[in-house]
Amino acid sequence: MLIAALVSVDPFGHRPRPGTGAAFLVLVAFVISFLAIRTSARLTRSVSWWPGGVKSGGVHIHHLVWGICLMTFSGFLAFAAPLETPWWHIVAITFGIGVGFTFDEFALWVHLEDVYWSQEGRASLDAVIVAAAFAALVVLGTNPFGLDDPASITGTAVAVAAVLGLAVLCFLKGRVLLGVIGLFVPVVALAGAVRLAHPSSPWARWRYKGSRLDRARARFDPSRPAGRWERRFSDLVAGAPTREPVARRPAGEDDPSPRG
Repeated sequence: MLIAALVSVDPFGHRPRPGTGAAFLVLVAFVISFLAIRTSARLTRSVSWWPGGVKSGGVHIHHLVWGICLMTFSGFLAFAAPLETPWWHIVAITFGIGVGFTFDEFALWVHLEDVYWSQEGRASLDAVIVAAAFAALVVLGTNPFGLDDPASITGTAVAVAAVLGLAVLCFLKGRVLLGVIGLFVPVVALAGAVRLAHPSSPWARWRYKGSRLDRARARFDPSRPAGRWERRFSDLVAGAPTREPVARRPAGEDDPSPRG
């Protein structure tokens, strides 16, 4: 069903206005540009002659700047110019490239410092996965809030409020991906809402204590098989984070850690 829906999308049809075809091009350009710029960054990290490195005392312009410029330029053209095919598709691709460049450094938006290769930098990959899932659901024509058939105003309002409530609960529990998918497939939001929260999530900080917090920590322990597979996937796509060096104690200072 999923493959058939993807094949049925006609990205190069004669559509002078926004639609599924243009959204498909934005999604493809977004994913490819993210993978391309992340590969370039990994080569810069490991190969001395690859362009993009920062020399001592030099200035480095992060590629999110180029992404913002591309999104601004293509977004302005989309509103201001009477575009026809194929120019509308070219603008869609340009916008998708800008989104890919910008989301690759999503973690820098949050931390306001260069955490690209740190553990905190993994937030960029998480953001890309969430954004790509949302865009894919739109491209596939999935109706938001599971509203496939027309309903009364009251019924629609109740359904929207219920789905939004479940999705917000997923977000508070640190299950952002399930929350985003749940906006289109309510049963996914329900599943995320009733499951354990991530131990670092706002919900866990407010509600979990004692054994329940221990259960959440055990559930999201990175040493579990699921955690190891997730880490391998992240390393494969985004590159392994830089390990923080262990601080050395001055000579003669006692080790505060207990010994047994």
